[in-house]
Amino acid sequence: MTPLSDIFRVSLRIGLLSFGGPAAQIALMHEEYVERRQWLGEDEFLRALSLTMLLPGPEAMQLATYAGWRQRGILGGLVSGGLFILPGALVIFLLAWAYLSFGSVPWVAALFIGIQACVVIIVISALLKLSKKALASPLSRLLAAGSFAALFLFNLPFPLVLASAALIAALRAMAQTPETPPPATGQSRPRNWPAIWACLLLWPLPIIAAMISGDALLQDLGIFFSKLAVVTFGGAYAVLTYMTQEVVRDYGWITTTQMIDALGLAETTPGPLILVTQFVGTLTAGLSGGLMVLWVTFIPCFLWIFLFAPSLDTLAGNPRLQAALSGVTAAVVGVILNLSVWFAMNVWFASTDTLTLAYTTLTYPVIATFDPVPVFLSLVAATLLLWRQLPLPLCLTICGALAILLIR
Repeated sequence: MTPLSDIFRVSLRIGLLSFGGPAAQIALMHEEYVERRQWLGEDEFLRALSLTMLLPGPEAMQLATYAGWRQRGILGGLVSGGLFILPGALVIFLLAWAYLSFGSVPWVAALFIGIQACVVIIVISALLKLSKKALASPLSRLLAAGSFAALFLFNLPFPLVLASAALIAALRAMAQTPETPPPATGQSRPRNWPAIWACLLLWPLPIIAAMISGDALLQDLGIFFSKLAVVTFGGAYAVLTYMTQEVVRDYGWITTTQMIDALGLAETTPGPLILVTQFVGTLTAGLSGGLMVLWVTFIPCFLWIFLFAPSLDTLAGNPRLQAALSGVTAAVVGVILNLSVWFAMNVWFASTDTLTLAYTTLTYPVIATFDPVPVFLSLVAATLLLWRQLPLPLCLTICGALAILLIR
């Protein structure tokens, strides 16, 4: 049995070095878990990765939780998953404090214009990478186009868009091939029901406390981000569309500009990009808001692993679930395209307007408010990130410095 001290040490190292998004984080975990320590075999690592992609929430964090769970059960999973989150969460609190304290200082405001311009290209880069993998069939391209139209033209709810894509893809798979059971590999462990019930009870605990204390804002934060934790398929970029719809347009907790700034700052921290939710919570309701959002975002991640990991082979090898996931991934391409257009309009233009037609409300930029400076900075970011392929923190730093020089 692996000593808990080893799990702590390795997990903390991964948590401190987990920059660069899910691909880089998963590569780091493969090196640690498979190549260096043999905690997981190659096949099990790939099956575990497939499982985490089927579940809501950040796949890298859940993969870390799974690795710890395989070594030392529930306690190992809590240590491994918790340490993957903790370094980034501490940095996010510091960045949110600095943003609230100094964001209105002129040179800091200019710095964030550079970050916003870079974020537009970051999202486009994510869109291009995902498109190459996800749009391999006519159905996938149709689902991507449909999801973009559903969000951009008709403002349909994000969960409905993803659920529809999953259902269409699953039905298509059922019609084409009969379901066959996955091969048995003997990889089965009993569920720890006390831990599962503990997660279920702990999840709403701070929301209940907010209700008892009469803090309506904290209560609303907890409820909304709990819903978000259930539909976070497709990664943080996909969920940002849903967040923007709700926290900017419906709740009015933050502005679109603050949302873009939150994503840019979250890109500079270790850990999962979904920590952007914590930044939003902190901007909305201070430290208590950040802690509330952090809790309801990640307690479910532990729950999913503890609940479904014992059925790894059955779930990871189910063809209908895999087809549904492919449908969701294709739809996420359209979701991220919608996010790219939304961010570009709000960064490159000072204001937008809406045009209401029979069944749709179309948002468009006001041409007279076009701002060439962020467009130039986005072109610089595209050159650095897409062509030169420089590290993301360096690109953000260069764009921010250029913005300070250009905006006086």
